Amino acid sequence: MVQKSLAIVLNRFSYGESSIITKCFLKNYGKISFIVHGAKNKKNFKNSYFQPGNYLELLFYYRPNRNLQTISKATFQNQWVSIQKDFIKISYVMAIIELADKCTSEIDKNEDLFNELINAISLIETKRNQMNLVFWNFQYQLLRVLGFKPDLNKSELDYSILPDPFAGPNSKKIFHDFETQTIDFNLSYKITQLDRLAISDYLNCFFSIQFENIKNLKSFEVLKQCMV
Repeated sequence: MVQKSLAIVLNRFSYGESSIITKCFLKNYGKISFIVHGAKNKKNFKNSYFQPGNYLELLFYYRPNRNLQTISKATFQNQWVSIQKDFIKISYVMAIIELADKCTSEIDKNEDLFNELINAISLIETKRNQMNLVFWNFQYQLLRVLGFKPDLNKSELDYSILPDPFAGPNSKKIFHDFETQTIDFNLSYKITQLDRLAISDYLNCFFSIQFENIKNLKSFEVLKQCMV
């Protein structure tokens, strides 16, 4: 049966001489893997669509008993012009989609997570600064929509000690805005080095406790350099 859904491309890799396999997060389905025949041919229009972070509308044949689905048609829902030209923005997008991929299972429909993905990538596309604030907010909202919303007043999680999220002079205010979903990316938040350490250490530690498979993510290593 032919289905239609908005999608964010998570990753892709080669399959055979001319095809690729791509994994996408679909608004109406969650994560699904597709085989795209002929996509490695540079003259094939499909080659440009399935780059990580792209925002697409897909028509596809869905058969529940198959591990790989087949795409009938792909169109851009939005094109990230600014991101494509900026290595730092690309690094943030790659970290966001890799984190979402590692923290979710196949066919795990979650429209709230899809909306958070689109919101975060859209902000990276339009903003010139505050990329770290966008990324931290995505981390927090990812935990929330997956059912792991942090209790900032607890100092330990699953018998592991958590860093102090309020160790920075402004980190308490920032976490409060994450929690109440009132973060205003048009404001110029004052973020010191102590704030950066407090927020990133707390969130990264929380993720490492809840999700064992997110340690040593390649995109995070690149992102650390960008944050510095």
